[in-house]
Amino acid sequence: MDATGQIRKVLEEALKLPLEARAALASSLIESLDEQVDEDAEEWWSKEIARRLAELDSGRGKTIPWAGARRRILEG
Repeated sequence: MDATGQIRKVLEEALKLPLEARAALASSLIESLDEQVDEDAEEWWSKEIARRLAELDSGRGKTIPWAGARRRILEG
């Protein structure tokens, strides 16, 4: 089985977990990506979040439902 197949299999199994277990798993996976700390990342993300919220509040920003976003992500 290639890496893509393994990822899909793990995802299928993870999605069968209860909500709290999925949240804990997601948190653990995200934490595992933080090998190096980017000192400017928190400030940059705060600015980016504020910019995106301003776009949404002004009506310039568009949202899409999670199901559509997830589909686009998985389809590559």
